[in-house]
Amino acid sequence: MASKLFGKNIAVDCQYCDNCIIDSQGAQICIKNKCITNGKCRKFAYNPLMRKPFKLPVLPKYNPEDFML
Repeated sequence: MASKLFGKNIAVDCQYCDNCIIDSQGAQICIKNKCITNGKCRKFAYNPLMRKPFKLPVLPKYNPEDFML
């Protein structure tokens, strides 16, 4: 069996659930009328395409003197 894209222990979150839609005001609505209780949702269906990547941190600037021995 192949491993999941982001591991087997994916935290339940409506942001990347297949049953979640975003209305015109930007609020998340579950089309199955469910909600997260005790960190679980009975209708949670993970969709990796809804996951938003984090921004990369800004790298510090180095001088050539930092690499001298």
